[in-house]
Amino acid sequence: NQLLPASEAFKLTTSQTEQGELILNFQVANDYYLYKDKITVSLQQGSAKIGNLQLPDAIKTDDPVFGKVEVYTSNFQAILPISDVIGQTSLVITYQGCSATSGVCYPPEKKEVLLDPKLFGAGSATLSETDTITKALQDNSIWVVILTFFIFGLLLSLTPCVFPMIPILSSIIAGQGDKITTSKAFSMSLVYVLAMSITYTTAGVLAGIFGKNLQVMFQNPWIIASFAIIFVILAFSMFGFYELQLPSKLQTKITNTSNKQKSGSYTGVAVMGFLSALIVGPCVAPPLAGALIYIGQTGDAFLGGAALFAMSMGMGMILLIIGTSAGKFIPKAGVWMDNVKSFFGVTLLAVALWMADRILPDHISLILWAALLIGSGVYLGALNSTEGKSGWHKLFKTSGLLLLIYGVIVLVGASAGSNDLLKPLKVFQGSGSATTVQQEGLDFKKIKSIADVDAILATGQPVMLDFYADWCISCIEMEKFTFTDKNVQQSLVGITLLKADVTANDEIDKALMKKYGIIGPPAILFFVNGQEIKNQRVVGFKNAEDFIIHIQNSFKTLI
Repeated sequence: NQLLPASEAFKLTTSQTEQGELILNFQVANDYYLYKDKITVSLQQGSAKIGNLQLPDAIKTDDPVFGKVEVYTSNFQAILPISDVIGQTSLVITYQGCSATSGVCYPPEKKEVLLDPKLFGAGSATLSETDTITKALQDNSIWVVILTFFIFGLLLSLTPCVFPMIPILSSIIAGQGDKITTSKAFSMSLVYVLAMSITYTTAGVLAGIFGKNLQVMFQNPWIIASFAIIFVILAFSMFGFYELQLPSKLQTKITNTSNKQKSGSYTGVAVMGFLSALIVGPCVAPPLAGALIYIGQTGDAFLGGAALFAMSMGMGMILLIIGTSAGKFIPKAGVWMDNVKSFFGVTLLAVALWMADRILPDHISLILWAALLIGSGVYLGALNSTEGKSGWHKLFKTSGLLLLIYGVIVLVGASAGSNDLLKPLKVFQGSGSATTVQQEGLDFKKIKSIADVDAILATGQPVMLDFYADWCISCIEMEKFTFTDKNVQQSLVGITLLKADVTANDEIDKALMKKYGIIGPPAILFFVNGQEIKNQRVVGFKNAEDFIIHIQNSFKTLI
């Protein structure tokens, strides 16, 4: 067969990404191969920081010229991180290959690539939190990765991503009544945490490979409403209004099977853990985003999945501890057990309301919180006499009075137009009557599509772009605690503030998130002269103090 020209045997095309990477796409013709160790990159002119060339695994072979070598016999892609490009800068990519059939080897081929300073400009050397985590996955051993992500999970267990799961698991264990033992409580907690972890891992791996976040897909108003109703039904069963039971024939069959297994059925616990992971706590944090980006870039679902599973188990440690403790300390029978079950019934109603917050108007949600507070206060004996009662009854009445009073305050605030559960009377500040509720947060301009963003970036204005959704826990935290901070607002004077509301998660939303590599909200991007300052990208919740640092670093050239 006639030998192909080198340009046809080995085709190289390159592309430059907004993530500060040069992508090398090699096309290797049939019956030809490229040497892995002959692929090199060098600086031709200008100035730039060049990272390590990331090459995929190659085939080991015994070459007649070079001996034992690694070669590529089919198409492949390499990634080269680049930063701090100044002025006109170019690289030279060198590669060499041979014909497998004739044994003829070609002289080294060279390709010069001119770099775009806008994509690899100064300041891009510092990685964002998410990119740092992605790089850690690439550079460290699997055991270091697993330990690191387990610690990330422990830290995330102290956030609202996990808090709502505590009353859910505790209520399941309390619902066992006097049949619960410490060992069974531990087993049930472990099943719940494992189900949650496996779900997180599976959803994460699929999101990384296919670019579709299952948790986001489950943030549908009908799904959220259905799950909230389930919690209300479970709560009322805790209050003793009715007992949830399967049909007698099915119940007998399950009981017989359970007795044979000597351990009971844990299917319901596993299902609740599965649903909790998908619906209750849709949080996007830097460790999660970093793992998903790593899976998407490398296709290494094993290491990415192991990292996600370790993180999920770390998040579940607090659930395991509390669940097991509940089995040890919950009273076995009598009035105390009824009171404990009622307490968990209230917590389940609170979880249902917390979920419904995502889809209900603010004032309706606040009225429902007021009703829960007032009802709990009355139940604790706020209106009952304590004459001749024990100290415990007096303590309960005091707690009930506090809940009742605060519930009335919340109701007054809601009727006056307040939308803040923690500061219900803020609408009355500065006057003796309610005033119109003012937007205390940042004044965002809402955008929808890629074209909307591009049009504003084309003007060269400094821009902050906030990806937000009503069902996003951390987004609400940012709205209430960070964007309302006066220092944050002062730091953003003169900056164009854009908000992409991706609550609907429609095709336009997905396209916008895909363009900027967003796994899910919250994500906040900063732009100067139409280019993103990638190393300052914010993923997940940031308090005001930390967020100001990102603002100052992003717009320091404008100060």
